[in-house]
Amino acid sequence: MSNEFDYDPEWDLEEYFDEELAEFDEFDNELGDVAMRTAVMQKNDMIALLCIKTASAGAAICRVDPREDRPAVQIYDDADAAVEWFTKSLRTSKSNGWNVIYDGLPLQG
Repeated sequence: MSNEFDYDPEWDLEEYFDEELAEFDEFDNELGDVAMRTAVMQKNDMIALLCIKTASAGAAICRVDPREDRPAVQIYDDADAAVEWFTKSLRTSKSNGWNVIYDGLPLQG
């Protein structure tokens, strides 16, 4: 690294998960007005992500768990059911010892 802010990972996240995340990334292209929420969780030396995109026609949830090989994406026809699942998943994660270190709009940059 040339300075402390340069990050050169050994593997490319986008290349590695490209197929799995394509459906989640393209969700907003098809539905117009989309709301997003990202939760970053920490437990011991692990970091996990739980993200949701909702629209009037449905929703998509993406979970990135360090114990799994690939992210999991679920598409819902009912946005309310997806929000309910997202909320339950966060609650379950907290009761299983995960600390929510960020919960809000997606982080960019």
